[in-house]
Amino acid sequence: MKKIVILGSTGSIGTQTLDVIRKNKRDFKIIGLTCNSNIKILKEQIKEFKPLAINVPKKFNEEFKNLKIRIFNDEEGLCHIAALKDADLVVNAIVGSAGVEPTISAIQAKKDIAIANKEALVCEGKKIMKLVKKNRINLIPIDSEHNAIFQCLEGRDIKEVEKIVLTCSGGPFRGFNKNDLEKVTLKDALKHPTWKMGAKISIDSATLVNKGLEVIEAMHLFNLKLKQIEVVIHPQSQIHGIVYFKDGSVLMHAASADMRIPIFYSLYYPEKKENSFVRLDIGSRNLKDNSQTAFLKWDFEKVDLKTFEGLKLAYEAAKKGMNYPKKFNEANEKAVKLFLEGKIRFLDIYKLLKKAIK
Repeated sequence: MKKIVILGSTGSIGTQTLDVIRKNKRDFKIIGLTCNSNIKILKEQIKEFKPLAINVPKKFNEEFKNLKIRIFNDEEGLCHIAALKDADLVVNAIVGSAGVEPTISAIQAKKDIAIANKEALVCEGKKIMKLVKKNRINLIPIDSEHNAIFQCLEGRDIKEVEKIVLTCSGGPFRGFNKNDLEKVTLKDALKHPTWKMGAKISIDSATLVNKGLEVIEAMHLFNLKLKQIEVVIHPQSQIHGIVYFKDGSVLMHAASADMRIPIFYSLYYPEKKENSFVRLDIGSRNLKDNSQTAFLKWDFEKVDLKTFEGLKLAYEAAKKGMNYPKKFNEANEKAVKLFLEGKIRFLDIYKLLKKAIK
């Protein structure tokens, strides 16, 4: 039985991780949960999964005073709970740069990590991958694209790779031009066509900054050069990653658009377990009645970098190197916060990003 700590258990990835564990309770035991603000959901999770420890902002300690549970607080507490002695796997589902230090703490404590916090690798990629190698731990990506590439590369030498392609749905504004983007609202930006996500990552997906962060993450995670990573629009969101090998072969990873699939893979890694998630039906003929199911159609489009500058600016930050990716991420977190608060317009996000990496 694997003992699990989930950082950010009340968010989108955290709750979906618990959903997977709920259906596989014989294989997993939750020993730690963390939450930044959604105390109501955390209380429900504590009641159901009975963790040994939690981490919350100190102001919420009174809410849990009657529970026989170890309570950690704030950033320092996150680092402690990420390194819990009995943990076999730490799931980092924190959104934003707050996930950086707990990732480092978990690695230094020699814990395997299933990581959905791309900002950790964007901000401290070189340091983290060096620590991963030194401490000989597994760092398994949860993001569907990186998880797809990770699976395509199993048993392969990275030197065999010519390039990788990360797919992108295009977000809610696919096909829009700059004039169209001038008019979009917060409500519009939060409507992702494929994935159900939290507010911050939904905005990042609308600006394509999310895909830019994923490019930088992939550089570090797979030890690739920037020029080896491409992005294409794939509106069906069924092919999640593509690897081109130097021998001319190409591997694609396809699956239903359900984050629980890469989460399941990450929780059980390196084991391969059967599950009941919806399979992709590419179309087949029923031999009994000769009926034909419809074949899947997959479309690919070039990214409009002039309109969706978030991806282009991420490439620029990555190319400059040094602390520019970190600056890019910090500026984006501030810009998205302002947009969510209604203090700036959608296209102002790009203006603030440009200023940050000038």
